[in-house]
Amino acid sequence: HVQLVESGGGSVQAGGSLRLSCAASRSPYSSYCMGWFRQAPGKEREGVASINRDGVTSYADSVKGRFTIAQDNSRNTVYLQMNSLKPDDTAMYYCALRRFDSWSLRPKDYGYWGQGTQVTVS
Repeated sequence: HVQLVESGGGSVQAGGSLRLSCAASRSPYSSYCMGWFRQAPGKEREGVASINRDGVTSYADSVKGRFTIAQDNSRNTVYLQMNSLKPDDTAMYYCALRRFDSWSLRPKDYGYWGQGTQVTVS
């Protein structure tokens, strides 16, 4: 099993930036994909970005060109750089892991989840 711990959330004004981090408790599996998801009050959880073992990335249309996902395997950490933030980006952000290389932005495809970090954009 693996534990995921997010950090880096906070409050920021529209147009600002934040960088979220997700630290895993163990070194990467031979096959995996890490994803960032978010959930706003009253809304379903939605996929934001994912990155697999080979560095292949995918993004939701709503964040393309503004968010960047990256990984540092030496630190067992995945990052989400968020620029040009909008009030609509306000949500709890979660990182998750699936033990397959194929990318996915569907929450149901992920079996391991962190506890989340709050992002508020005003």
